[in-house]
Amino acid sequence: MDNKELREKLFYAPKNGYDRISDEERRNVFKLAEEYKAYLTASPTERDTVQTTIELAEKQGFVPYTRGMELKPGDRVYTVGYAKSIILAVIGNAPMTEGAHILAAHIDSPRLDLKPMPMYEDRKELVYFKTHYYGGVKKYQWVTIPLALRGVVALKGGGVVNVEIGTKPGDPVFTITDLLPHLGKDQMTRSLAEGITGEALNVLIGSIPMKDDEGSDRAKFAILNYLYDDNGITE
Repeated sequence: MDNKELREKLFYAPKNGYDRISDEERRNVFKLAEEYKAYLTASPTERDTVQTTIELAEKQGFVPYTRGMELKPGDRVYTVGYAKSIILAVIGNAPMTEGAHILAAHIDSPRLDLKPMPMYEDRKELVYFKTHYYGGVKKYQWVTIPLALRGVVALKGGGVVNVEIGTKPGDPVFTITDLLPHLGKDQMTRSLAEGITGEALNVLIGSIPMKDDEGSDRAKFAILNYLYDDNGITE
Protein backbone atom coordinates (compact mmCIF):
# COMPACT_ATOMS: atom_id res chain seq x y z
CA MET A 1 0.00 0.00 0.00
CA ASP A 2 1.52 3.32 -1.08
CA ASN A 3 1.18 6.58 0.85
CA LYS A 4 -1.76 7.80 -1.24
CA GLU A 5 -3.77 4.68 -0.51
CA LEU A 6 -2.75 4.82 3.13
CA ARG A 7 -3.91 8.45 3.38
CA GLU A 8 -7.29 7.54 1.91
CA LYS A 9 -7.61 4.76 4.45
CA LEU A 10 -6.51 6.70 7.53
CA PHE A 11 -7.75 10.26 6.98
CA TYR A 12 -11.35 11.40 7.18
CA ALA A 13 -12.23 13.19 3.94
CA PRO A 14 -15.40 15.26 4.42
CA LYS A 15 -17.58 15.97 1.41
CA ASN A 16 -20.10 18.72 0.82
CA GLY A 17 -23.56 17.34 1.47
CA TYR A 18 -24.84 18.56 -1.88
CA ASP A 19 -22.22 16.40 -3.61
CA ARG A 20 -23.64 13.33 -1.89
CA ILE A 21 -27.32 13.62 -2.85
CA SER A 22 -29.26 13.10 -6.06
CA ASP A 23 -31.16 15.78 -7.95
CA GLU A 24 -34.44 14.42 -6.57
CA GLU A 25 -33.10 14.55 -3.01
CA ARG A 26 -31.95 18.12 -3.60
CA ARG A 27 -35.45 19.12 -4.74
CA ASN A 28 -36.89 17.52 -1.60
CA VAL A 29 -34.39 19.42 0.56
CA PHE A 30 -35.51 22.76 -0.87
CA LYS A 31 -39.19 21.78 -0.70
CA LEU A 32 -38.84 21.01 3.02
CA ALA A 33 -36.91 24.25 3.59
CA GLU A 34 -39.64 26.33 1.91
CA GLU A 35 -42.33 24.63 4.00
CA TYR A 36 -40.34 25.28 7.17
CA LYS A 37 -39.81 28.94 6.21
CA ALA A 38 -43.56 29.32 5.75
CA TYR A 39 -44.12 27.73 9.17
CA LEU A 40 -41.68 30.13 10.85
CA THR A 41 -43.19 33.15 9.08
CA ALA A 42 -46.64 32.22 10.37
CA SER A 43 -45.36 31.52 13.90
CA PRO A 44 -43.47 34.48 15.42
CA THR A 45 -44.81 33.91 18.96
CA GLU A 46 -45.65 30.87 21.07
CA ARG A 47 -49.39 31.38 20.63
CA ASP A 48 -49.01 31.73 16.86
CA THR A 49 -46.86 28.59 16.77
CA VAL A 50 -49.49 26.59 18.63
CA GLN A 51 -52.24 27.72 16.24
CA THR A 52 -50.13 26.97 13.17
CA THR A 53 -49.22 23.56 14.57
CA ILE A 54 -52.88 22.74 15.25
CA GLU A 55 -53.83 23.62 11.66
CA LEU A 56 -51.08 21.40 10.25
CA ALA A 57 -51.76 18.58 12.72
CA GLU A 58 -55.49 18.44 11.99
CA LYS A 59 -54.71 18.09 8.28
CA GLN A 60 -52.73 14.97 9.26
CA GLY A 61 -55.60 13.45 11.20
CA PHE A 62 -54.89 14.70 14.74
CA VAL A 63 -57.92 15.50 16.91
CA PRO A 64 -58.20 17.29 20.29
CA TYR A 65 -57.72 14.97 23.24
CA THR A 66 -60.38 15.04 25.95
CA ARG A 67 -59.92 13.38 29.32
CA GLY A 68 -61.44 9.90 29.38
CA MET A 69 -61.72 9.45 25.62
CA GLU A 70 -61.09 5.93 24.36
CA LEU A 71 -57.82 5.56 22.48
CA LYS A 72 -56.62 2.76 20.24
CA PRO A 73 -53.35 2.10 18.39
CA GLY A 74 -52.89 4.50 15.52
CA ASP A 75 -55.02 7.30 16.97
CA ARG A 76 -53.59 10.80 16.68
CA VAL A 77 -54.44 13.31 19.39
CA TYR A 78 -53.21 16.65 20.70
CA THR A 79 -53.69 18.82 23.76
CA VAL A 80 -52.86 22.49 24.34
CA GLY A 81 -51.55 24.11 27.52
CA TYR A 82 -52.49 27.75 28.20
CA ALA A 83 -52.45 28.49 24.44
CA LYS A 84 -48.63 28.50 24.51
CA SER A 85 -47.63 24.83 24.42
CA ILE A 86 -48.86 21.75 22.61
CA ILE A 87 -48.40 17.99 22.91
CA LEU A 88 -49.10 15.70 19.97
CA ALA A 89 -49.30 11.93 20.42
CA VAL A 90 -49.58 8.93 18.13
CA ILE A 91 -50.91 5.97 20.09
CA GLY A 92 -48.76 2.85 19.75
CA ASN A 93 -49.34 -0.85 20.30
CA ALA A 94 -47.01 -1.51 23.24
CA PRO A 95 -47.80 -0.30 26.79
CA MET A 96 -46.02 2.78 28.16
CA THR A 97 -44.11 0.52 30.55
CA GLU A 98 -42.11 -0.61 27.53
CA GLY A 99 -41.11 2.94 26.69
CA ALA A 100 -42.07 5.69 24.30
CA HIS A 101 -40.49 7.80 21.59
CA ILE A 102 -40.44 11.47 22.67
CA LEU A 103 -39.43 14.42 20.50
CA ALA A 104 -39.34 17.84 22.18
CA ALA A 105 -38.73 21.35 20.86
CA HIS A 106 -39.09 24.83 22.33
CA ILE A 107 -41.33 27.27 20.49
CA ASP A 108 -40.27 30.50 22.19
CA SER A 109 -37.68 32.77 20.60
CA PRO A 110 -35.74 35.95 21.45
CA ARG A 111 -37.94 39.02 21.44
CA LEU A 112 -38.66 42.35 23.12
CA ASP A 113 -41.52 42.30 25.63
CA LEU A 114 -43.35 45.42 26.72
CA LYS A 115 -42.90 46.48 30.33
CA PRO A 116 -45.96 47.21 32.50
CA MET A 117 -47.25 50.72 31.64
CA PRO A 118 -44.80 50.84 28.72
CA MET A 119 -45.90 53.94 26.80
CA TYR A 120 -44.33 57.33 27.47
CA GLU A 121 -43.83 60.63 25.64
CA ASP A 122 -40.52 62.47 25.94
CA ARG A 123 -39.87 66.20 25.88
CA LYS A 124 -39.46 66.15 22.09
CA GLU A 125 -43.02 64.82 21.72
CA LEU A 126 -41.81 61.40 20.61
CA VAL A 127 -43.67 58.38 21.99
CA TYR A 128 -41.90 55.16 22.96
CA PHE A 129 -42.55 51.72 24.37
CA LYS A 130 -40.29 50.66 27.24
CA THR A 131 -39.20 47.05 26.73
CA HIS A 132 -37.19 44.29 28.31
CA TYR A 133 -35.52 41.66 26.17
CA TYR A 134 -36.34 37.96 26.40
CA GLY A 135 -33.83 35.28 25.50
CA GLY A 136 -30.25 35.49 24.35
CA VAL A 137 -30.34 38.64 22.24
CA LYS A 138 -27.47 40.59 20.75
CA LYS A 139 -28.83 44.01 21.57
CA TYR A 140 -27.02 45.87 18.78
CA GLN A 141 -28.94 43.77 16.22
CA TRP A 142 -32.29 45.24 17.28
CA VAL A 143 -31.73 48.91 16.40
CA THR A 144 -32.76 50.64 13.14
CA ILE A 145 -34.73 47.68 11.83
CA PRO A 146 -38.51 47.50 11.21
CA LEU A 147 -40.37 45.97 14.15
CA ALA A 148 -43.94 44.76 14.57
CA LEU A 149 -46.15 44.51 17.65
CA ARG A 150 -47.77 41.13 18.12
CA GLY A 151 -49.41 39.58 21.14
CA VAL A 152 -52.45 39.38 23.39
CA VAL A 153 -53.90 42.15 25.56
CA ALA A 154 -56.24 41.45 28.49
CA LEU A 155 -58.91 44.14 28.51
CA LYS A 156 -59.89 45.95 31.69
CA GLY A 157 -63.53 44.98 31.26
CA GLY A 158 -62.75 41.32 30.66
CA GLY A 159 -61.81 39.32 27.61
CA VAL A 160 -58.69 39.42 25.49
CA VAL A 161 -57.83 40.88 22.11
CA ASN A 162 -55.15 39.78 19.67
CA VAL A 163 -52.94 42.65 18.55
CA GLU A 164 -50.94 42.62 15.33
CA ILE A 165 -49.53 45.93 14.08
CA GLY A 166 -46.69 46.27 11.60
CA THR A 167 -46.99 43.13 9.50
CA LYS A 168 -49.52 44.15 6.86
CA PRO A 169 -49.03 46.63 3.99
CA GLY A 170 -49.98 50.11 5.19
CA ASP A 171 -49.47 49.30 8.87
CA PRO A 172 -47.39 51.56 11.11
CA VAL A 173 -43.86 50.20 11.51
CA PHE A 174 -41.90 50.55 14.74
CA THR A 175 -38.15 50.88 15.25
CA ILE A 176 -35.45 51.48 17.85
CA THR A 177 -33.40 54.55 17.00
CA ASP A 178 -29.61 54.81 17.04
CA LEU A 179 -27.07 57.62 16.87
CA LEU A 180 -25.78 58.86 13.53
CA PRO A 181 -22.10 57.95 13.00
CA HIS A 182 -20.88 61.55 13.44
CA LEU A 183 -22.79 61.80 16.75
CA GLY A 184 -21.77 58.42 18.13
CA LYS A 185 -18.07 58.96 18.82
CA ASP A 186 -18.31 57.89 22.46
CA GLN A 187 -20.59 54.99 21.58
CA MET A 188 -18.07 53.69 19.05
CA THR A 189 -15.42 53.35 21.75
CA ARG A 190 -17.51 50.86 23.71
CA SER A 191 -17.38 47.10 23.29
CA LEU A 192 -19.90 45.38 21.06
CA ALA A 193 -21.83 44.17 24.11
CA GLU A 194 -22.03 47.68 25.60
CA GLY A 195 -22.62 49.80 22.49
CA ILE A 196 -26.37 49.33 22.84
CA THR A 197 -27.63 48.70 26.37
CA GLY A 198 -30.81 46.95 27.40
CA GLU A 199 -32.12 50.24 28.82
CA ALA A 200 -31.75 51.81 25.36
CA LEU A 201 -34.08 49.33 23.66
CA ASN A 202 -37.05 51.68 23.72
CA VAL A 203 -39.22 51.38 20.63
CA LEU A 204 -40.25 54.55 18.78
CA ILE A 205 -43.97 54.21 18.03
CA GLY A 206 -45.20 57.66 16.99
CA SER A 207 -44.97 61.44 17.04
CA ILE A 208 -48.15 62.86 15.48
CA PRO A 209 -50.10 64.83 18.12
CA MET A 210 -53.83 64.60 18.77
CA LYS A 211 -55.80 67.18 16.80
CA ASP A 212 -57.70 69.94 18.58
CA ASP A 213 -56.12 69.18 21.95
CA GLU A 214 -53.96 71.48 24.06
CA GLY A 215 -53.19 69.12 26.96
CA SER A 216 -49.93 67.34 27.72
CA ASP A 217 -48.73 64.16 25.97
CA ARG A 218 -50.66 64.94 22.79
CA ALA A 219 -48.81 62.36 20.69
CA LYS A 220 -49.37 59.68 23.33
CA PHE A 221 -53.03 60.72 23.43
CA ALA A 222 -53.31 60.16 19.67
CA ILE A 223 -51.75 56.69 19.88
CA LEU A 224 -53.97 55.65 22.78
CA ASN A 225 -56.95 56.83 20.76
CA TYR A 226 -55.78 54.72 17.79
CA LEU A 227 -55.40 51.62 19.99
CA TYR A 228 -58.81 52.19 21.55
CA ASP A 229 -60.59 52.67 18.23
CA ASP A 230 -58.98 49.58 16.70
CA ASN A 231 -58.82 47.21 19.65
CA GLY A 232 -60.66 48.70 22.64
CA ILE A 233 -57.37 49.03 24.55
CA THR A 234 -56.85 51.70 27.21
CA GLU A 235 -53.74 52.47 29.21
